[in-house]
Amino acid sequence: MMEQRLNYSKIAPDTLIAMLELKKYVHGSGLERSLYELVKSRASQINGCAYCLDMHTKDARKAGETEQRLYILST
Repeated sequence: MMEQRLNYSKIAPDTLIAMLELKKYVHGSGLERSLYELVKSRASQINGCAYCLDMHTKDARKAGETEQRLYILST
């Protein structure tokens, strides 16, 4: 089992609340789901989180994102 590196809900609960509100706003903004997942995939690349990158690229594919755009995302 993987050890949790940071309990952000305990350390910065106000930040977590703000991030969840931002997520709610973006979901209601009309931004296409595939593009939303591309943005999250790029953030995961920058953060170096392989777990999140795997999850968001799978979600992007389910939302109709093309392989071409996923492949060139890091450029």
